[in-house]
Amino acid sequence: MAMRDIHQWFGSYAADHKNPTNRAIHWVCVPTIMWAVIAALWTIPSVSEWTRPGLWAVVAMFAAYLFYHRLSRNLSYAMAIAFVVSGAIAWALYGALGARGLLILAAVLFVLAWIGQFIGHAIEGHRPAFFDNIVQLLIGPAWLMGKLMRKMGIAY
Repeated sequence: MAMRDIHQWFGSYAADHKNPTNRAIHWVCVPTIMWAVIAALWTIPSVSEWTRPGLWAVVAMFAAYLFYHRLSRNLSYAMAIAFVVSGAIAWALYGALGARGLLILAAVLFVLAWIGQFIGHAIEGHRPAFFDNIVQLLIGPAWLMGKLMRKMGIAY
């Protein structure tokens, strides 16, 4: 089975995200969910004294980067910047709150953002795209980044 290209992924995602209110909710909730996942992964204990907190978050971000890179180099670079910023925030909050505090914050934001997502999809009248294809969980942040890139005149 051939892998979809970026335009096919974005077209499929856009088909379920036409309502302006739902799209506005996504601009808040999708980055929040992405950050919450990174922050939660940041709290997984290190596997040895040679590794540091954040290892699993970095591994997950790198795997997502590789997926995005297969779709579009420019998009993958933009997502890498988003990952670095997200990781830096998680790292700073890990230092300030500790692992438990960061995990609680990530869990609360994750749940609230998903509530927002489901409200947006209720308004839209479509269920979230990931119900049809789990990969859509990776497409949501990229779709928003692609929109931002187009507004800045950068091709993805």
